[in-house]
Amino acid sequence: MEGGKRILIADDDPDLMDLLESFFRGAGFNVTAKVNGKDALQAAQSEKFDLVLLDVMMPYIDGYHVASEISSIYGADGPKIIIMTSRDVASERGIALLSGACDAVQKPFTLSDLEAKVKAALGI
Repeated sequence: MEGGKRILIADDDPDLMDLLESFFRGAGFNVTAKVNGKDALQAAQSEKFDLVLLDVMMPYIDGYHVASEISSIYGADGPKIIIMTSRDVASERGIALLSGACDAVQKPFTLSDLEAKVKAALGI
């Protein structure tokens, strides 16, 4: 178990959401899953997470806005944020960092690559 680390995952693709939720639960993380930016932001405001995985393109509120809001609320004490995007990460990385994310990953990605980024962000 990864020390009970809590992860919030927000993505509007149900297949990817199921895969990520199952994978990270299997790796010992406590996972909360949301299918849109509005619900993800509400969860982040009402619960404490160690890390947030955010898709960029989501209904209601995009991932960059959610990341920015979470960063504004919690500052340096907030959860680590990793942006997931199908856009070119090289050109999106700056936007991701400005929104408060510590990293970005380009879709499609391998679960092992994503897990490595999550562990690096959490320092485990």
